[in-house]
Amino acid sequence: MGFSYYIQNTEEVPDFGGEYIEGMIGQPRFINPVLSQSNDIDSDLSSIIYSSLLKLDTEGNLINDLAKDYEIGEDKLSYTFHIKRGVKWHSGEELTVDDIIYTIQTIQNPDYNSILRSSWIGIRAEKIDNYTIKFVLKNAYSPFLNNLNFGILPKHLWEPKEINNFPLAEYNLRPIGTGPYKFSQFAKDKDGKISSMEFIKNDEYYAEKPYIEKLVFKFFQKEEDAISAFNRKEIKGINYLSPKNKKKVADFENSNLYRLKIPRYFAVFFNQTKNKALSDKKVRLALAHAIDKNKLIEEILTGEGSTSESPIPPQLLGHDPNIKVYDYAQEHAQNTLDAAEWIDSDNDGIREKEDIKIEFTLITHDQTELSETAKIIQQMWKEIGASVEIKTVQTNELRNDYIKPREYEAILFAQILNYDPDPFAFWHSSQKKESGLNLSLYDNLEVDKLLEEARQETDKEIKIEKYKKFQELVIEDIPAIFLYSPNYLYLHNNSIQGVQLENIIIPSDRFNGIEKWYVKTKRIWKQG
Repeated sequence: MGFSYYIQNTEEVPDFGGEYIEGMIGQPRFINPVLSQSNDIDSDLSSIIYSSLLKLDTEGNLINDLAKDYEIGEDKLSYTFHIKRGVKWHSGEELTVDDIIYTIQTIQNPDYNSILRSSWIGIRAEKIDNYTIKFVLKNAYSPFLNNLNFGILPKHLWEPKEINNFPLAEYNLRPIGTGPYKFSQFAKDKDGKISSMEFIKNDEYYAEKPYIEKLVFKFFQKEEDAISAFNRKEIKGINYLSPKNKKKVADFENSNLYRLKIPRYFAVFFNQTKNKALSDKKVRLALAHAIDKNKLIEEILTGEGSTSESPIPPQLLGHDPNIKVYDYAQEHAQNTLDAAEWIDSDNDGIREKEDIKIEFTLITHDQTELSETAKIIQQMWKEIGASVEIKTVQTNELRNDYIKPREYEAILFAQILNYDPDPFAFWHSSQKKESGLNLSLYDNLEVDKLLEEARQETDKEIKIEKYKKFQELVIEDIPAIFLYSPNYLYLHNNSIQGVQLENIIIPSDRFNGIEKWYVKTKRIWKQG
């Protein structure tokens, strides 16, 4: 009777302690917010180590982190931030505005090769005092606050490093930040690769203290190895589960699979300057109608995704649900090419016109889902008389040897945006050059004007209308064929509680709110 009374009059709540072990596929290199964006593992680990002025909550909203409050100037060109006092680095020193300015200047310096640099060109950071910083923009930029979701480096540890030694610094693998967890140790395997990393709760954390005492990340070369470790209960989660490997997880009944929507899409981008056939809009139109996107989703993603039809995904500001859709229609694709006089006159299976054949190389990342997607598309295009060679390469080679010099005819690649998408970097003509991300080398003066105006517009409804017109023009011109947006599959066993995941922008956002996760509980007397 006493036990029954106790159970009825108490409730279970989170308690401090315990550990969470997650398997990750790959290796850490730069747990450093200036360099981490090119490697998901680096970005994941940086998110629990470093703090930013602003961060995303579990619903995808921007909230204060290091910032106590801020004011925006009437001209929308200045942003003044007041930061929290008493924030301590894991090494014990206090964080000040000097650390923020040092990090921004490092990002802005082209010698450091930070992916974040393009977001900070032309922005001046001024120190008002140790706890106040002012950002001054040359032009109004309404999504600017999204730029402030990056980790801050400790100036006193990093400033003495020469530029050439920056990527080699020990703090890239022994990071020191101000976030909820701090680095403890790592282990290496017999080949010298890092096999695991351990992080412990930061008891001096300035915000809500984490419940889980220790985080351990184990690194695997293959996803199958991580799944085997999960099935043996050696790890409690996997950072990413590919759709085709879902069936390999043994104990789904006692697991939680989070299907997270990320605002990204995969598309085939055409470089019309490298191929005369692709410069014909009728050819691009036929290629668009020849792709069965639903087949791609079923065969490649096992249903874990949705079709993509626009440069602005559905969950983002400004998406137009009434955009033109190029439905799968092989016969229409054939008729379109016939009408444009692209004919297979020599019966070799490839259509030609004036001695120009519809043949080109499609390059993509050496990753299973993408290479399989390319193969299916290759067959679909073959059926309408287009010959496509597939080339798959590693990430660094893809970026340095193909994307930067624009040495490709067509590329299967992904683009990711924020809630306020600002697709300027992907579609404005100024971004055609090497440092830009305009993969189609798209050039449309009306689109340029819309993108320039939208990124300065503070009226939400006006911005939406500009984005809708932008989508209409891009889709009409067919500089790319939008394919699909896959779900991001994140696996936990159900011993991990308190996880609240709704909207994320990048995979590392799954750790938003990690301080609320828990594995231990206790009972307390009910109130009232």
